[in-house]
Amino acid sequence: MDVRLTTEQQQLRDAAAKLADDLGPGSVADLDDESRRARLEKSVDATGFRTLRSDGASGVEVAIVAEEFARGLVDVPFIGPVLLDDLAGRLGRQPTVPADDPESVDLTGSLAGVAESPAELDELADDDAGRWHALALTVTAADLVGAARGAHTLAVEYAKVREQYGATIGSYQAVAHLLAESLALIEGSISVARHAAWAVDELPVGEAIEAARVAKIYCARSALTVCETSIQVHGGIGNTWECLAHVYLRRVLAATEMWPAKLEELTIGLS
Repeated sequence: MDVRLTTEQQQLRDAAAKLADDLGPGSVADLDDESRRARLEKSVDATGFRTLRSDGASGVEVAIVAEEFARGLVDVPFIGPVLLDDLAGRLGRQPTVPADDPESVDLTGSLAGVAESPAELDELADDDAGRWHALALTVTAADLVGAARGAHTLAVEYAKVREQYGATIGSYQAVAHLLAESLALIEGSISVARHAAWAVDELPVGEAIEAARVAKIYCARSALTVCETSIQVHGGIGNTWECLAHVYLRRVLAATEMWPAKLEELTIGLS
């Protein structure tokens, strides 16, 4: 397995990142900006990101977009529509669109339209149903990685400007070590999630599902730690509504609850 992105995959990543940076919420207040969200919805729809699978995209390419959208807190549905697109391709028709969960802790609505176990899966062969589940777990793992990256960047930027005792807090070892540990967790998560995304299409279905479960568990644990660290680095402001750190944390908590993989099902050596 070559973990390097191809030129086309890098271009896809750049396009998703630019859309997220241009139209994603830059503050908690932006989450209530319906005009911005309408422009974002129109742009996401126009790019064809939601129909990547029917356009022949690999699991890696879907995960690339999911990661960048989570990093930029894109607050229109992506995971649900792209999974419905994959399911439609396997069914040969459009599946039923699930109702949104109005009580989700996630303020960005990233999981809107997601069904944990669509009824139509019973109509598929075991291989197709298994690969759909592997993709669902993998794309969710990628969302967790992206949220962790966004939360870490938020903390790093804050540490560069917040001063205590005449110096920026990032210059103190205690803070620097926290941020370095978060970065190490993110790098590990990227590796395990990238492998799972590749496995969706390339490995036997049983191995693909196992890789996806490992990625989901690893990335969920890592992302939670990274988000908590980001809040800690922000200090008092990190516990306020206005700080975006809690929005990343909410996204991570919501994604963690999707397709829960029981730890006892796997022996993966996580501590």
